[in-house]
Amino acid sequence: MLIHRRNLRIEWAQCDPAGIVFYPQYFVIFDTSTGQLFERTGLSASTIRERYGIVGFPLVECGARFLRPCRFDDAVIIESQIGSWGRTSFTVRHRILKDEQPAAEGFEKRIWAGRRPDGSIKPGLVPDEIKASLSDVSGATRLT
Repeated sequence: MLIHRRNLRIEWAQCDPAGIVFYPQYFVIFDTSTGQLFERTGLSASTIRERYGIVGFPLVECGARFLRPCRFDDAVIIESQIGSWGRTSFTVRHRILKDEQPAAEGFEKRIWAGRRPDGSIKPGLVPDEIKASLSDVSGATRLT
Protein backbone atom coordinates (compact mmCIF):
# COMPACT_ATOMS: atom_id res chain seq x y z
CA MET A 1 0.00 0.00 0.00
CA LEU A 2 1.00 3.60 -0.57
CA ILE A 3 2.58 5.19 2.52
CA HIS A 4 2.01 8.91 2.95
CA ARG A 5 4.69 10.60 5.03
CA ARG A 6 4.55 14.07 6.50
CA ASN A 7 6.72 16.05 8.85
CA LEU A 8 5.26 17.77 11.89
CA ARG A 9 6.72 19.88 14.67
CA ILE A 10 4.79 19.44 17.91
CA GLU A 11 3.12 22.71 18.89
CA TRP A 12 2.49 24.00 22.40
CA ALA A 13 -1.30 23.83 21.86
CA GLN A 14 -1.00 20.05 21.36
CA CYS A 15 0.61 19.57 24.78
CA ASP A 16 -0.52 19.26 28.36
CA PRO A 17 0.99 21.49 31.09
CA ALA A 18 3.99 19.11 31.33
CA GLY A 19 4.80 19.77 27.65
CA ILE A 20 3.84 16.22 26.55
CA VAL A 21 1.34 15.69 23.72
CA PHE A 22 -2.14 15.37 25.24
CA TYR A 23 -3.44 12.00 24.01
CA PRO A 24 -6.58 13.28 22.13
CA GLN A 25 -4.25 15.36 19.97
CA TYR A 26 -2.91 12.16 18.43
CA PHE A 27 -6.39 11.53 17.01
CA VAL A 28 -6.40 15.04 15.49
CA ILE A 29 -3.03 14.23 13.90
CA PHE A 30 -4.41 10.92 12.60
CA ASP A 31 -7.52 12.59 11.17
CA THR A 32 -5.47 15.24 9.36
CA SER A 33 -3.12 12.56 8.05
CA THR A 34 -6.05 10.56 6.64
CA GLY A 35 -7.20 13.61 4.72
CA GLN A 36 -3.71 14.14 3.32
CA LEU A 37 -3.45 10.45 2.41
CA PHE A 38 -6.63 10.72 0.32
CA GLU A 39 -5.26 13.82 -1.41
CA ARG A 40 -2.52 11.53 -2.78
CA THR A 41 -5.18 10.30 -5.22
CA GLY A 42 -4.80 13.67 -6.96
CA LEU A 43 -8.23 14.84 -5.79
CA SER A 44 -8.96 17.28 -2.97
CA ALA A 45 -11.36 16.26 -0.21
CA SER A 46 -14.08 18.52 -1.65
CA THR A 47 -13.56 17.14 -5.15
CA ILE A 48 -13.87 13.58 -3.82
CA ARG A 49 -17.11 14.49 -2.05
CA GLU A 50 -18.53 16.21 -5.13
CA ARG A 51 -17.41 13.62 -7.70
CA TYR A 52 -18.64 10.60 -5.75
CA GLY A 53 -21.65 12.22 -4.06
CA ILE A 54 -20.50 11.38 -0.55
CA VAL A 55 -20.57 13.30 2.71
CA GLY A 56 -17.14 12.02 3.69
CA PHE A 57 -15.48 9.20 5.59
CA PRO A 58 -17.07 9.03 9.06
CA LEU A 59 -15.06 7.35 11.78
CA VAL A 60 -16.63 4.18 13.22
CA GLU A 61 -13.73 2.84 15.31
CA CYS A 62 -10.27 3.98 16.36
CA GLY A 63 -7.45 3.08 18.66
CA ALA A 64 -3.89 3.95 19.56
CA ARG A 65 -0.81 2.72 21.40
CA PHE A 66 1.58 5.23 22.89
CA LEU A 67 5.16 3.99 22.88
CA ARG A 68 7.33 7.06 23.60
CA PRO A 69 6.26 10.54 24.66
CA CYS A 70 6.30 13.35 22.13
CA ARG A 71 7.01 16.78 23.57
CA PHE A 72 6.71 20.41 22.63
CA ASP A 73 8.98 21.28 19.70
CA ASP A 74 9.78 17.65 18.80
CA ALA A 75 10.09 16.99 15.08
CA VAL A 76 8.13 13.88 14.16
CA ILE A 77 7.19 12.00 11.01
CA ILE A 78 3.70 10.64 10.50
CA GLU A 79 3.29 7.64 8.21
CA SER A 80 -0.23 6.78 7.07
CA GLN A 81 -1.48 4.02 4.80
CA ILE A 82 -4.57 1.98 4.10
CA GLY A 83 -4.34 -1.13 6.25
CA SER A 84 -7.30 -2.91 4.66
CA TRP A 85 -10.22 -2.34 2.34
CA GLY A 86 -13.74 -3.56 2.92
CA ARG A 87 -16.73 -3.13 0.62
CA THR A 88 -17.93 0.04 2.33
CA SER A 89 -15.20 0.58 4.88
CA PHE A 90 -11.46 0.91 5.14
CA THR A 91 -8.88 1.01 7.89
CA VAL A 92 -6.10 3.58 7.94
CA ARG A 93 -2.94 2.73 9.90
CA HIS A 94 -0.77 5.51 11.33
CA ARG A 95 2.71 5.54 12.83
CA ILE A 96 4.38 8.50 14.48
CA LEU A 97 8.16 8.36 14.44
CA LYS A 98 10.36 10.41 16.74
CA ASP A 99 14.10 10.19 16.17
CA GLU A 100 13.33 7.41 13.68
CA GLN A 101 11.75 5.30 16.45
CA PRO A 102 8.01 4.54 16.81
CA ALA A 103 6.41 6.92 19.31
CA ALA A 104 2.75 6.09 18.64
CA GLU A 105 0.68 3.79 16.45
CA GLY A 106 -2.97 4.11 15.68
CA PHE A 107 -5.77 3.09 13.40
CA GLU A 108 -9.03 4.54 12.16
CA LYS A 109 -11.83 2.45 10.68
CA ARG A 110 -13.99 4.62 8.44
CA ILE A 111 -16.88 4.17 6.06
CA TRP A 112 -17.41 5.64 2.59
CA ALA A 113 -20.63 7.52 3.36
CA GLY A 114 -23.45 8.93 1.30
CA ARG A 115 -26.85 10.27 2.39
CA ARG A 116 -30.25 8.64 2.42
CA PRO A 117 -33.23 10.75 1.30
CA ASP A 118 -34.11 11.36 4.97
CA GLY A 119 -30.65 12.91 5.50
CA SER A 120 -29.16 10.06 7.50
CA ILE A 121 -25.79 8.60 6.56
CA LYS A 122 -25.55 5.37 4.58
CA PRO A 123 -22.44 3.36 3.72
CA GLY A 124 -21.55 3.12 0.05
CA LEU A 125 -19.11 1.08 -2.01
CA VAL A 126 -15.55 2.41 -2.04
CA PRO A 127 -14.79 3.10 -5.74
CA ASP A 128 -12.25 0.79 -7.34
CA GLU A 129 -10.20 3.73 -8.68
CA ILE A 130 -9.80 5.13 -5.14
CA LYS A 131 -8.67 1.71 -3.93
CA ALA A 132 -6.25 1.39 -6.86
CA SER A 133 -4.74 4.83 -6.29
CA LEU A 134 -4.14 4.34 -2.58
CA SER A 135 -2.94 0.76 -3.04
CA ASP A 136 -0.25 1.75 -5.56
CA VAL A 137 3.02 1.71 -3.60
CA SER A 138 4.66 4.00 -6.17
CA GLY A 139 2.02 6.70 -5.81
CA ALA A 140 1.83 6.96 -9.61
CA THR A 141 -1.86 6.00 -9.93
CA ARG A 142 -3.55 9.39 -9.72
CA LEU A 143 -7.07 10.47 -10.54
CA THR A 144 -7.92 13.55 -12.54
